Amino acid sequence: MQASFLLRVLVFISLISCTSVPQKTEDTAYLEEISIRQLQQGYTNGTFTISKVVGDYLSRITSIDKNGPAINSIIYINPQALEEAKALEREWKEGKIRGPLHGIPVILKDNINTGDMPTTAGAVVLRNSIPAKDSYITKKLREAGAIIIAKANLSEWANFRADMSSSGWSAVGGQTKNPYVLDRNPCGSSSGSGASIAANLAAFAIGTETNGSIVCPSNNNGLVGLKPTVGLLSRTGIIPISFTQDTPGPMARNVEDVAISLGAMVGIDSLDSKTVASSGKYHNDYSIFLKPDGLKGKRIGLLKTSMGFHARVDSLMKQTVADLRKQGAEVIELDFSMERSANGASFQVMLYEYKDGLEKYFGSLGDKAPVKTMQELMEFNKKDSIELRYFDQRLLEMAASKGDLNSKEYQESLIAMLKATRENGIDKVLTENKLDALMAPTGSPAWKTDLINGDHYIGGSSSLAAISGYPAITVPMGFIDELPVGVSFFSTAWSEPLLLEIAYAYEQSTKHRKAPKFIPSN
Repeated sequence: MQASFLLRVLVFISLISCTSVPQKTEDTAYLEEISIRQLQQGYTNGTFTISKVVGDYLSRITSIDKNGPAINSIIYINPQALEEAKALEREWKEGKIRGPLHGIPVILKDNINTGDMPTTAGAVVLRNSIPAKDSYITKKLREAGAIIIAKANLSEWANFRADMSSSGWSAVGGQTKNPYVLDRNPCGSSSGSGASIAANLAAFAIGTETNGSIVCPSNNNGLVGLKPTVGLLSRTGIIPISFTQDTPGPMARNVEDVAISLGAMVGIDSLDSKTVASSGKYHNDYSIFLKPDGLKGKRIGLLKTSMGFHARVDSLMKQTVADLRKQGAEVIELDFSMERSANGASFQVMLYEYKDGLEKYFGSLGDKAPVKTMQELMEFNKKDSIELRYFDQRLLEMAASKGDLNSKEYQESLIAMLKATRENGIDKVLTENKLDALMAPTGSPAWKTDLINGDHYIGGSSSLAAISGYPAITVPMGFIDELPVGVSFFSTAWSEPLLLEIAYAYEQSTKHRKAPKFIPSN
């Protein structure tokens, strides 16, 4: 056991040192920047088959993720992917087309249950853990005809374990690289989901977010990322942090692909009470809201207090405001700041809910659960040769010390954080200023990965939407040298149609997305 861990570390180090650019071939070049709609058009006109597409994406994973620049975004490849592709191909030929995701390859963050593959959260303790069944959204994706070709690396335990850690590092998967500049960080915790789709290793990916874990890696990897309203998508079968803030969400190279994939995953799940509130509010087809002139007449509030952390990001934001106004939107500058108490209250809620939710997840694994409590998890980590090699487990220790969800501290923190971000936050600002949505820079350009000092995150805007449980979408707004950055739009609960409309109109009028070059260092 010790020797195998050492071997994996040595392999990981050798991958980190590799800086070669992948050699493009005629066989897979057609997949670069291809959309879901273009894939299905190819199936329809016979340009290529589902089996060929899946096989070629698997080849790209080998050449780009494992060899070449070795961005290390994938933890596990589905060994049945080609067989599933052949079955869906037969259905297609018989005219049994399930919908717009039929035959479309997707990558899932490896904290989302797959009943036929391990679900690890990047942690050694779960390395061989295969859940009894798929998560709710995995099941929905498969029913829609999507092919789960791989599970993505992530910040271990969705980045809720250590005081100082490097986003995209897990004990199982090692460190994910940013495909734009290889020594830069992909952000997290949906690091592999972001890096893999930026590198064109699948059509789209599913990430999860508690606070920033979809929008930040989308920012750093030049993607569109949607964090839905909590409750729009089920969390059943997803390794949790916070019942109040957690949500899965799609990450893709364009807004249309985000809209298409979102519609396939919605639905009321009896095992996730948050989804009950989505009744009558979700849509099975979000592509109907994509309008090139969708910015016309929109009133959008610019949160100036979310700026100022990076002068070149501010310059791109000024250009973004000009672009929005050119497309007919009215942009109103605001000095609003989220109440300072909200972050502290949210942190307490996460600690309580993490202990409750994670121990329930261990319980869901039944007799196969390698540990049953946080205390057992921490003891396991202390004995492992890799888990504490770089980072501590301070957040696990803090969560383990908390009581149950009847605690006065928990209840008061929950009320305080929601009031600060909803009643006194997003809803108040929208109403008082008669706004459709708010906007802010998503984050900074990617920092250099540092396994000694951890992340060098200098600014972003995820917390207001994350803590409120309201939706946010980030879209590429340009580059700083070779590094992409994004702009976020957010609004009140269930406003995904509006946000997709705004994001699509902005995207179509600017077209900032471009494929990565796998530059060794910058």
